[in-house]
Amino acid sequence: MLVYLTFDNSARRIRMMRFGFLTLVVTMLIAGAGNRNHAAAQDDAELVQVVVELLGDKDKDIRALGLEQVRTQAKGEAATKLFAAQLPKLPADAQVGLLSALADRGDRAARPAVVELLGASKDEAVRVAAIAALGPLGKTDDATLLVGLLKSDAKPEAAAARKSLVRLADDGVGASISAQMKAAEPALRVALIEVLVARREKAAVGDLLAAAVDENEKVRAAAMAALGELASAEHVGGMVQGVLAATSNAERAAAEKAVMFVCERIADPDKRAEPLIAAMEGLKPEDRDAMLSTLGRIGGAAALARIEAAISDTDAKQRDVGIRAICNWPDASIAARILELATKAETPEQRTMALRALIRVAPLADKRTDKERLELLAKAMKMAQRDDERKLVLQRSRAVRTVESLRYVLPYVDDAKLSETAAESVVELAHHRALRDANKEEFHRALDKVIAKSKDAVVVDRAKRYKRGETWVRPKPSG
Repeated sequence: MLVYLTFDNSARRIRMMRFGFLTLVVTMLIAGAGNRNHAAAQDDAELVQVVVELLGDKDKDIRALGLEQVRTQAKGEAATKLFAAQLPKLPADAQVGLLSALADRGDRAARPAVVELLGASKDEAVRVAAIAALGPLGKTDDATLLVGLLKSDAKPEAAAARKSLVRLADDGVGASISAQMKAAEPALRVALIEVLVARREKAAVGDLLAAAVDENEKVRAAAMAALGELASAEHVGGMVQGVLAATSNAERAAAEKAVMFVCERIADPDKRAEPLIAAMEGLKPEDRDAMLSTLGRIGGAAALARIEAAISDTDAKQRDVGIRAICNWPDASIAARILELATKAETPEQRTMALRALIRVAPLADKRTDKERLELLAKAMKMAQRDDERKLVLQRSRAVRTVESLRYVLPYVDDAKLSETAAESVVELAHHRALRDANKEEFHRALDKVIAKSKDAVVVDRAKRYKRGETWVRPKPSG
């Protein structure tokens, strides 16, 4: 055993000495190459040759020394080509390292060798590294290759292809992706639309407007979501067709929000509804009525005038359309009007719509005080006739971050039907340390009650953590 340990220590010392010597050699060559008064060309060539030898070393630490030089030293296209030429000579793990270093180097002279290795290798790690390297090293022509890999059954390869498509910087890449998106099958079209968004390809808006009325719902939804990020006010007319093409309530709501996002980027709030109002003028009456709910999401005086006209109409269907539209309002400026509509609703459906809208806007931040926001929620609670409405009030109460909100929701922890919702609202309020610490005793009593009453393990755990002064990290949404 002693002999073995002595041998092992000796081998380690020899390895360290070798590493130190090679580091010194490389440092000297770099210094010489950087000094134009000493045979610089010869030093450059020697440095490149030393790096090539380091890349082929069996010791991974020695190879790492070489890879660092590939990334940051030994400049020039000739050196890049020489380094890239080593790829087929190396084992798979070394190939992965060199591909990463060449990608960081950013010299497209390495591209042909990367493409060749990608075509030849069956090793997944090597293929993924090669695909990733095409992001910084590739050209427009590689967009077609990467789009094909985006369909790969191998998820790591598909993920790498997506990242490289987003990163690919050559002129014409966006146009190539957009053209391929138009001809692809639905699942790939959706993926390519997401790539166009990640690339911020505003030039693709025309193709996205066409996709927004595609026969496939997923394609339409992806296109409208993309337009919500990339389109401008002049595209709202085309987006209206995407809203009208929606076939489900969920798709319709998402499409309306996409239009809303575009209009919200107009700086003047009073002018945000103008593009949609202009687009609605050219629609058939039934389509114009259908777009009122979208107009309600945008808000503003002009939108409100049109919606109020519908609410005041003698036709019951028009009134219903108007009420649906105002219930989409983006802020609490119409809270009193919604409260009135909920009180005087003609049908149970209208009452439910108005009440849920009131609960939604009541706690939104504006010029009202926290006390006024909470009082409006309390009014909604008194009007609620179903437990799902009462639960919604308790959930929205969390948005008013005051000790008065704690006092409001706490008694509901004793209500068997509302207990878990109220308990969750208590811990959500306690999540805010400044509020909790400023009212420590009151929060501790409330958290004790939650611990005693709640059957939700996560809620109880959070309550215990907050009592101990600890934090709780909210899990990231899956997917």
